[in-house]
Amino acid sequence: MRRLAAILLTCAAQSAAAWTFKADPICKMIQPTGDGSITVTYDPATGEYAMMLTLVTDHWVPSDRLTMAFIGARPFQISTDRHFLSDNDTRLTVTDTGFGNVLDGLQFNDVAQVRSGEQTMTIPLAGAAEAVAAFRNCPAPQLS
Repeated sequence: MRRLAAILLTCAAQSAAAWTFKADPICKMIQPTGDGSITVTYDPATGEYAMMLTLVTDHWVPSDRLTMAFIGARPFQISTDRHFLSDNDTRLTVTDTGFGNVLDGLQFNDVAQVRSGEQTMTIPLAGAAEAVAAFRNCPAPQLS
């Protein structure tokens, strides 16, 4: 039992350290998953957010709906039909001018499960809160 607890703590620590935030030239959060990665971006110049879900060893099968369920302290589910595939169907992307619900889900929960058709990508959220807080403080678009 102690060995299992130690393994789980090690995995949690690795997941926590894996979330990264960068703000140059656009604001970007990246988190590797077991089978790929999630990247969330914000471009202050355009005011557009994007979420890219990339698979490493598989490809996304086209579907009409993308659903993201957040599990943890503030559970909820969102969905969209505004997603598209690229990079030989290994990348699924959603763009919008507002991502508050996505950021809330990433910041205040333990796990996100993304479902497209019959496929599911599980995203560990341990350590995401700090990256999301930095992401939320990203510079606003400059008015010319």
